[in-house]
Amino acid sequence: MLNILYEDEAILVVWKPVGMESQSARGFQADMVSEIRRYLSTKNREDNHNLSTKSTEPYVGVIHRLDKPVSGVMVYAKEKKAAAALSKQVSEGKMHKKYLTVLCGKPVDNVEKYVDYLLKDEKENVSRIVDMGIKGGKRAELICRALETKEIPPYGQLTLAEIELLTGRHHQIRVQMSGHGMPIWGDNRYNPKFSQRQPAEPGTRIPRRAPRTDVALAAFELTFTHPVTGKQLTFRQNPSGGIFRQFGAFPS
Repeated sequence: MLNILYEDEAILVVWKPVGMESQSARGFQADMVSEIRRYLSTKNREDNHNLSTKSTEPYVGVIHRLDKPVSGVMVYAKEKKAAAALSKQVSEGKMHKKYLTVLCGKPVDNVEKYVDYLLKDEKENVSRIVDMGIKGGKRAELICRALETKEIPPYGQLTLAEIELLTGRHHQIRVQMSGHGMPIWGDNRYNPKFSQRQPAEPGTRIPRRAPRTDVALAAFELTFTHPVTGKQLTFRQNPSGGIFRQFGAFPS
């Protein structure tokens, strides 16, 4: 069931849940494009008052992406002209996203700006921080604002934080926060406490599997210019599940 935040003739704004691909997935896995296309097909048939009418497949334009384990606000285009206009905003850095996350640890200051260079390993689909000047390294910038810090057993000190991306790199928030000693709660790729392969059980060589968890990262706010009206729009929704339930200092 789609969580629709806004819809008109040109665009559809939705909340992407954890565990779903933001674009077409391989095989039989659910993905946002398929779900939106199914919704639009049903809506078109109902609008035509003829369930047996076969119409052309609805157009769904993918404008931006979120990692599969990340939830958040996304905009999709319902027509090609709208898709082109929105994609131009992305390429020109005029579409803005803010995230909420839960960090393992606490920033030194309530507001921190991190500037690093990230290198993507295409084969392993991971990124890492490298020195400036390394071939292929791309500048990555973000601002981290600590909102609330709590001691939560057995994880220790956890911080609810707002992240503002100033650049858009592969796994940027996850890599940078891990590299600065505050990995994201539940991230089994960049947080050693949640890695898929834990140290072996005492007396054996068999590594323990970490419990499966959701990555505590959500794109809670999206701002862009409507491709038809030219009006600036902002949509936001706070995450409510998982470890986020432990916190209350969400942006109003």
